Amino acid sequence: MGNRGGRGAARERGTRHGRGRRRGAARRRRRRTVPAGLAAAAVVVALGAAVAHCEDRDPPAGDDVPVAAGDMLEGNTGDSGPQRGSRADDTPESSPPASPSSPSTNPPASASASASATETDIPATGPGTFTAARADGSAVGTGSRVRRYKVLVEDGIDIPASEAAAEVSAVLADRRGWTRDGVNSFRLVGSGSYDFVVKIATPGTTDRICGAAGLLTRGEVNCSVGTDVVVNLKRWVLGSPQFDGPIGEYRALIVNHEVGHRIGRGHEGCPGPGRPAPAMMQQIKGLDGCVANAWPYGRDGTYLGGPAVP
Repeated sequence: MGNRGGRGAARERGTRHGRGRRRGAARRRRRRTVPAGLAAAAVVVALGAAVAHCEDRDPPAGDDVPVAAGDMLEGNTGDSGPQRGSRADDTPESSPPASPSSPSTNPPASASASASATETDIPATGPGTFTAARADGSAVGTGSRVRRYKVLVEDGIDIPASEAAAEVSAVLADRRGWTRDGVNSFRLVGSGSYDFVVKIATPGTTDRICGAAGLLTRGEVNCSVGTDVVVNLKRWVLGSPQFDGPIGEYRALIVNHEVGHRIGRGHEGCPGPGRPAPAMMQQIKGLDGCVANAWPYGRDGTYLGGPAVP
Protein backbone atom coordinates (compact mmCIF):
# COMPACT_ATOMS: atom_id res chain seq x y z
CA MET A 1 0.00 0.00 0.00
CA GLY A 2 2.83 2.33 0.83
CA ASN A 3 4.39 1.84 -2.54
CA ARG A 4 1.11 2.40 -4.33
CA GLY A 5 0.58 5.59 -2.32
CA GLY A 6 4.04 6.80 -3.19
CA ARG A 7 3.54 6.14 -6.88
CA GLY A 8 0.18 7.98 -6.78
CA ALA A 9 1.73 11.00 -5.13
CA ALA A 10 4.47 11.05 -7.72
CA ARG A 11 1.95 10.95 -10.55
CA GLU A 12 -0.02 13.81 -8.95
CA ARG A 13 3.17 15.88 -8.61
CA GLY A 14 4.01 15.13 -12.29
CA THR A 15 0.55 16.18 -13.38
CA ARG A 16 0.81 19.47 -11.48
CA HIS A 17 4.24 20.10 -12.91
CA GLY A 18 2.95 19.35 -16.48
CA ARG A 19 0.08 21.74 -16.06
CA GLY A 20 2.45 24.39 -14.78
CA ARG A 21 4.74 23.93 -17.76
CA ARG A 22 1.80 24.21 -20.20
CA ARG A 23 0.49 27.36 -18.47
CA GLY A 24 3.95 28.89 -18.62
CA ALA A 25 4.29 28.10 -22.32
CA ALA A 26 0.88 29.66 -23.01
CA ARG A 27 1.91 32.84 -21.15
CA ARG A 28 5.13 33.00 -23.15
CA ARG A 29 3.18 32.60 -26.43
CA ARG A 30 0.82 35.41 -25.44
CA ARG A 31 3.75 37.67 -24.62
CA ARG A 32 5.25 36.94 -28.04
CA THR A 33 1.98 37.61 -29.97
CA VAL A 34 1.09 40.93 -28.34
CA PRO A 35 3.81 42.97 -30.10
CA ALA A 36 2.83 41.41 -33.45
CA GLY A 37 -0.81 42.47 -32.95
CA LEU A 38 0.22 45.98 -32.02
CA ALA A 39 2.44 46.14 -35.08
CA ALA A 40 -0.44 45.08 -37.34
CA ALA A 41 -2.70 47.70 -35.78
CA ALA A 42 -0.03 50.31 -36.33
CA VAL A 43 0.19 49.36 -40.00
CA VAL A 44 -3.59 49.64 -40.40
CA VAL A 45 -3.63 53.04 -38.72
CA ALA A 46 -0.76 54.25 -40.88
CA LEU A 47 -2.47 53.07 -44.05
CA GLY A 48 -5.73 54.72 -43.01
CA ALA A 49 -3.92 57.98 -42.39
CA ALA A 50 -2.25 57.75 -45.79
CA VAL A 51 -5.58 57.16 -47.54
CA ALA A 52 -7.23 60.01 -45.67
CA HIS A 53 -4.37 62.29 -46.64
CA CYS A 54 -4.73 61.36 -50.33
CA GLU A 55 -8.51 61.85 -50.31
CA ASP A 56 -8.29 65.21 -48.59
CA ARG A 57 -6.04 66.69 -51.25
CA ASP A 58 -7.60 68.92 -53.88
CA PRO A 59 -7.90 67.24 -57.31
CA PRO A 60 -5.35 68.37 -59.88
CA ALA A 61 -6.43 71.27 -62.01
CA GLY A 62 -7.54 70.35 -65.52
CA ASP A 63 -9.23 71.77 -68.59
CA ASP A 64 -12.62 70.23 -67.93
CA VAL A 65 -15.19 70.06 -65.15
CA PRO A 66 -18.07 67.51 -64.99
CA VAL A 67 -21.58 68.92 -65.33
CA ALA A 68 -24.78 66.96 -64.88
CA ALA A 69 -26.94 66.82 -67.98
CA GLY A 70 -30.02 67.99 -66.12
CA ASP A 71 -28.27 71.17 -65.03
CA MET A 72 -27.85 72.26 -68.62
CA LEU A 73 -31.30 71.58 -70.05
CA GLU A 74 -32.72 75.06 -69.64
CA GLY A 75 -35.42 75.78 -72.17
CA ASN A 76 -36.85 72.25 -72.26
CA THR A 77 -40.45 72.40 -71.09
CA GLY A 78 -41.28 68.75 -71.49
CA ASP A 79 -44.28 69.63 -73.66
CA SER A 80 -45.35 67.04 -76.20
CA GLY A 81 -45.06 69.51 -79.07
CA PRO A 82 -41.97 71.29 -80.37
CA GLN A 83 -40.81 74.25 -78.33
CA ARG A 84 -40.83 77.67 -79.80
CA GLY A 85 -37.44 78.20 -81.37
CA SER A 86 -36.70 74.46 -81.44
CA ARG A 87 -35.56 72.73 -84.60
CA ALA A 88 -34.48 69.27 -85.64
CA ASP A 89 -31.94 70.26 -88.24
CA ASP A 90 -30.68 68.51 -91.33
CA THR A 91 -33.21 65.75 -90.80
CA PRO A 92 -33.28 63.33 -93.77
CA GLU A 93 -36.71 62.90 -95.32
CA SER A 94 -36.59 59.21 -94.41
CA SER A 95 -33.99 58.91 -91.70
CA PRO A 96 -33.15 55.32 -90.74
CA PRO A 97 -33.94 54.39 -87.14
CA ALA A 98 -31.24 54.51 -84.53
CA SER A 99 -29.13 51.38 -84.35
CA PRO A 100 -30.50 48.95 -81.76
CA SER A 101 -27.03 47.66 -81.00
CA SER A 102 -25.50 48.26 -77.62
CA PRO A 103 -23.03 51.09 -77.11
CA SER A 104 -19.58 50.42 -78.50
CA THR A 105 -16.90 49.80 -75.95
CA ASN A 106 -14.39 51.37 -78.29
CA PRO A 107 -15.52 54.91 -79.15
CA PRO A 108 -13.45 57.02 -81.56
CA ALA A 109 -9.95 57.54 -80.20
CA SER A 110 -10.13 61.30 -80.73
CA ALA A 111 -11.63 63.94 -82.94
CA SER A 112 -8.52 63.86 -85.10
CA ALA A 113 -8.96 60.13 -85.71
CA SER A 114 -12.53 60.45 -87.00
CA ALA A 115 -11.48 60.21 -90.64
CA SER A 116 -10.93 56.47 -90.16
CA ALA A 117 -13.97 55.94 -87.94
CA THR A 118 -17.03 54.01 -89.03
CA GLU A 119 -20.59 53.94 -87.77
CA THR A 120 -19.81 50.90 -85.61
CA ASP A 121 -17.27 53.00 -83.70
CA ILE A 122 -19.97 55.41 -82.52
CA PRO A 123 -21.49 54.60 -79.11
CA ALA A 124 -25.26 54.25 -79.56
CA THR A 125 -25.95 56.08 -76.32
CA GLY A 126 -24.23 57.44 -73.24
CA PRO A 127 -24.85 58.31 -69.58
CA GLY A 128 -26.48 61.67 -70.33
CA THR A 129 -23.95 63.55 -68.21
CA PHE A 130 -21.55 66.05 -69.70
CA THR A 131 -18.13 67.57 -69.14
CA ALA A 132 -17.82 71.29 -69.81
CA ALA A 133 -14.70 72.91 -71.17
CA ARG A 134 -13.22 75.03 -68.43
CA ALA A 135 -12.13 77.90 -70.62
CA ASP A 136 -12.75 81.57 -71.01
CA GLY A 137 -11.96 83.29 -74.27
CA SER A 138 -12.04 86.83 -75.52
CA ALA A 139 -14.98 88.05 -77.53
CA VAL A 140 -14.55 87.57 -81.28
CA GLY A 141 -16.22 89.89 -83.75
CA THR A 142 -17.03 93.59 -83.76
CA GLY A 143 -20.76 93.32 -83.14
CA SER A 144 -22.26 94.87 -80.05
CA ARG A 145 -24.35 91.77 -79.31
CA VAL A 146 -21.90 89.49 -77.46
CA ARG A 147 -23.28 85.99 -77.14
CA ARG A 148 -21.67 83.93 -74.39
CA TYR A 149 -21.56 80.18 -74.95
CA LYS A 150 -20.27 76.97 -73.38
CA VAL A 151 -19.08 73.74 -74.98
CA LEU A 152 -19.87 70.38 -73.38
CA VAL A 153 -19.08 66.79 -74.38
CA GLU A 154 -21.01 63.80 -73.11
CA ASP A 155 -19.08 61.59 -70.70
CA GLY A 156 -17.76 58.38 -72.22
CA ILE A 157 -16.93 60.04 -75.54
CA ASP A 158 -13.19 60.09 -76.12
CA ILE A 159 -13.14 63.70 -77.26
CA PRO A 160 -11.77 66.16 -74.68
CA ALA A 161 -14.16 69.02 -74.01
CA SER A 162 -11.24 71.45 -74.30
CA GLU A 163 -10.47 70.11 -77.79
CA ALA A 164 -14.07 70.44 -78.91
CA ALA A 165 -14.25 73.97 -77.48
CA ALA A 166 -11.15 75.00 -79.41
CA GLU A 167 -12.70 73.72 -82.65
CA VAL A 168 -16.06 75.42 -82.05
CA SER A 169 -14.30 78.66 -81.11
CA ALA A 170 -12.22 78.61 -84.28
CA VAL A 171 -15.38 78.27 -86.37
CA LEU A 172 -17.14 81.15 -84.63
CA ALA A 173 -14.04 83.34 -84.90
CA ASP A 174 -13.64 82.76 -88.64
CA ARG A 175 -14.33 85.86 -90.76
CA ARG A 176 -16.58 83.75 -92.99
CA GLY A 177 -18.80 83.06 -89.97
CA TRP A 178 -21.60 84.95 -88.27
CA THR A 179 -19.37 87.70 -86.91
CA ARG A 180 -19.20 89.04 -90.47
CA ASP A 181 -22.70 90.48 -90.08
CA GLY A 182 -21.30 93.20 -87.83
CA VAL A 183 -24.04 92.53 -85.28
CA ASN A 184 -23.01 89.37 -83.45
CA SER A 185 -19.92 88.61 -81.41
CA PHE A 186 -19.19 85.42 -79.51
CA ARG A 187 -17.32 84.61 -76.35
CA LEU A 188 -16.48 81.17 -74.96
CA VAL A 189 -17.05 80.92 -71.20
CA GLY A 190 -16.42 78.16 -68.71
CA SER A 191 -18.74 79.43 -65.99
CA GLY A 192 -21.32 82.08 -65.26
CA SER A 193 -24.20 83.17 -67.45
CA TYR A 194 -24.44 82.15 -71.08
CA ASP A 195 -26.70 82.51 -74.10
CA PHE A 196 -26.38 79.00 -75.49
CA VAL A 197 -24.57 75.70 -74.99
CA VAL A 198 -22.99 73.54 -77.68
CA LYS A 199 -23.32 69.89 -76.63
CA ILE A 200 -21.71 66.98 -78.42
CA ALA A 201 -23.83 63.95 -77.50
CA THR A 202 -24.28 60.33 -78.50
CA PRO A 203 -27.20 59.55 -80.82
CA GLY A 204 -29.31 58.18 -77.96
CA THR A 205 -28.75 61.19 -75.74
CA THR A 206 -29.39 63.51 -78.67
CA ASP A 207 -32.74 61.80 -79.16
CA ARG A 208 -33.62 62.21 -75.49
CA ILE A 209 -32.74 65.90 -75.30
CA CYS A 210 -34.37 66.77 -78.60
CA GLY A 211 -37.32 64.47 -77.95
CA ALA A 212 -38.10 66.31 -74.72
CA ALA A 213 -39.06 69.24 -76.95
CA GLY A 214 -41.07 67.05 -79.33
CA LEU A 215 -38.33 66.83 -81.97
CA LEU A 216 -37.61 63.59 -83.82
CA THR A 217 -33.92 63.05 -84.55
CA ARG A 218 -33.95 59.23 -84.96
CA GLY A 219 -30.37 58.91 -83.74
CA GLU A 220 -29.16 60.53 -86.94
CA VAL A 221 -29.13 64.31 -86.82
CA ASN A 222 -28.65 67.44 -84.70
CA CYS A 223 -31.17 69.77 -83.14
CA SER A 224 -31.49 73.20 -81.59
CA VAL A 225 -33.77 73.41 -78.58
CA GLY A 226 -34.03 76.14 -76.00
CA THR A 227 -30.50 77.26 -75.19
CA ASP A 228 -29.04 73.92 -76.34
CA VAL A 229 -27.27 73.36 -79.63
CA VAL A 230 -27.17 69.55 -79.64
CA VAL A 231 -24.59 68.05 -82.00
CA ASN A 232 -25.06 64.37 -82.76
CA LEU A 233 -21.75 62.55 -82.31
CA LYS A 234 -22.47 60.54 -85.45
CA ARG A 235 -22.51 63.68 -87.57
CA TRP A 236 -19.52 65.21 -85.76
CA VAL A 237 -17.39 62.14 -86.41
CA LEU A 238 -18.69 60.81 -89.73
CA GLY A 239 -19.89 63.96 -91.48
CA SER A 240 -22.57 63.68 -94.14
CA PRO A 241 -22.60 61.73 -97.41
CA GLN A 242 -23.97 64.87 -99.08
CA PHE A 243 -21.03 67.02 -98.01
CA ASP A 244 -17.98 66.75 -100.25
CA GLY A 245 -15.17 68.04 -98.09
CA PRO A 246 -13.00 67.37 -95.05
CA ILE A 247 -14.60 66.58 -91.74
CA GLY A 248 -13.43 69.90 -90.28
CA GLU A 249 -15.47 71.76 -92.88
CA TYR A 250 -18.56 69.72 -92.13
CA ARG A 251 -18.18 70.47 -88.43
CA ALA A 252 -18.02 74.13 -89.36
CA LEU A 253 -21.33 73.68 -91.18
CA ILE A 254 -22.88 72.05 -88.09
CA VAL A 255 -21.76 74.92 -85.85
CA ASN A 256 -22.72 77.66 -88.29
CA HIS A 257 -26.11 76.11 -89.05
CA GLU A 258 -27.12 75.53 -85.44
CA VAL A 259 -25.72 78.81 -84.11
CA GLY A 260 -27.50 80.49 -87.03
CA HIS A 261 -30.78 79.33 -85.49
CA ARG A 262 -29.67 80.72 -82.13
CA ILE A 263 -29.26 84.18 -83.64
CA GLY A 264 -32.62 84.03 -85.41
CA ARG A 265 -31.83 82.59 -88.84
CA GLY A 266 -34.24 80.20 -90.54
CA HIS A 267 -33.70 77.55 -93.18
CA GLU A 268 -32.76 78.56 -96.72
CA GLY A 269 -32.76 76.77 -100.05
CA CYS A 270 -30.31 76.50 -102.93
CA PRO A 271 -30.00 79.84 -104.78
CA GLY A 272 -29.13 78.16 -108.09
CA PRO A 273 -27.15 75.33 -109.69
CA GLY A 274 -23.41 75.53 -109.15
CA ARG A 275 -23.68 78.15 -106.43
CA PRO A 276 -22.57 77.61 -102.80
CA ALA A 277 -25.21 75.99 -100.64
CA PRO A 278 -26.25 78.35 -97.81
CA ALA A 279 -25.04 77.41 -94.35
CA MET A 280 -28.70 77.56 -93.33
CA MET A 281 -29.65 74.98 -95.94
CA GLN A 282 -30.41 71.44 -94.77
CA GLN A 283 -27.62 70.08 -96.90
CA ILE A 284 -27.92 66.50 -95.62
CA LYS A 285 -31.27 66.29 -97.46
CA GLY A 286 -29.59 67.05 -100.76
CA LEU A 287 -27.92 70.02 -102.45
CA ASP A 288 -30.45 70.62 -105.26
CA GLY A 289 -27.64 71.50 -107.65
CA CYS A 290 -25.69 73.69 -105.22
CA VAL A 291 -22.13 73.05 -104.12
CA ALA A 292 -21.49 71.98 -100.52
CA ASN A 293 -20.48 74.93 -98.37
CA ALA A 294 -19.93 75.41 -94.63
CA TRP A 295 -19.87 79.19 -94.28
CA PRO A 296 -22.51 81.93 -94.12
CA TYR A 297 -20.23 84.44 -95.87
CA GLY A 298 -17.69 84.28 -98.64
CA ARG A 299 -14.12 85.49 -98.20
CA ASP A 300 -15.10 88.78 -99.80
CA GLY A 301 -17.85 89.33 -97.21
CA THR A 302 -20.76 88.37 -99.50
CA TYR A 303 -23.61 86.62 -97.73
CA LEU A 304 -24.05 83.15 -99.25
CA GLY A 305 -27.79 82.89 -98.73
CA GLY A 306 -30.77 81.50 -100.56
CA PRO A 307 -34.54 81.65 -100.58
CA ALA A 308 -36.29 81.17 -97.27
CA VAL A 309 -37.63 77.69 -96.62
CA PRO A 310 -40.52 77.10 -94.14
